[in-house]
Formats: sequence, C-alpha cells, structure tokens
Amino acid sequence: MRKNYDFSKSVRNPYARRMKKQITIRIDEAAIGYFKAMAEERGIPYQSLINWYLVECANGKRQPKWT
Repeated sequence: MRKNYDFSKSVRNPYARRMKKQITIRIDEAAIGYFKAMAEERGIPYQSLINWYLVECANGKRQPKWT
C-alpha cells in the first residue's frame, strides 16, 4: 500500500445517491432489539442488516404471513 494517494482527479459516483434512500419508518421495539442483537453478533450495523433482510424478501417475492 502506498503512503499517499492522489484523489485530485477523482470523480464522485453519479449513481451513489440512487443506491439507497433515507426514509423514516416506525418499527416495533422488539423488532429493533432482535435486529440489533443479531447485528451485534455479526459485527455489522443493524440498519444494514434490516436493509439486507428486506432486499432478500423483495428479491424472493416473499409475502408476510397475516394472522
């Protein structure tokens, strides 16, 4: 690895803002606690874990079980 890198000619990724969108969502405390505990075990941020799970559900076209 170099000691110094020259980023003076670098360009921002024009698609970076499209990749994720900040929203406000209300989630039960029990659900947040579940994901926070799981994220801590794995050493990743809990919001990333929730996002990963939602993406997996969307890709698999999973439907929630309505009770």
